[in-house]
Amino acid sequence: MAAPWRWVWPRGTGLDEGTEPDPRFTFANERTFLAWSRTALALVVAGLGIVQLLPPFPGVPVGRHLLGVPLIVLGAVLAVVAYGEWMRNQRALRHGQPLPRTVLPWLLAANITVMAVISAIVLILSAAR
Repeated sequence: MAAPWRWVWPRGTGLDEGTEPDPRFTFANERTFLAWSRTALALVVAGLGIVQLLPPFPGVPVGRHLLGVPLIVLGAVLAVVAYGEWMRNQRALRHGQPLPRTVLPWLLAANITVMAVISAIVLILSAAR
């Protein structure tokens, strides 16, 4: 019998092999994916809000775009990477292997740090005008 989730991932991904893990672990993996998805959505909405609703920075005409566009891009990247992480974790669960290390916290922390630096630069340039 074909797995009902066949449309979610193609054959050969290892997600239909191995043994069915404890549902609690599968649900925990799914909740983690959904949390990263909410974070990605929040980043996209924040980026759109900055670009569309924030008043222009005096003397820095591209300031809103310097702040908003990277957040939108980060949200898109985070959504795709979160799905890949979910698949890797599910595969490891099905095969009884340790969960792989994730890059998501580092990716988010690094980007937030860069965005904070860009924000500070835009604000300093705006205040200097």
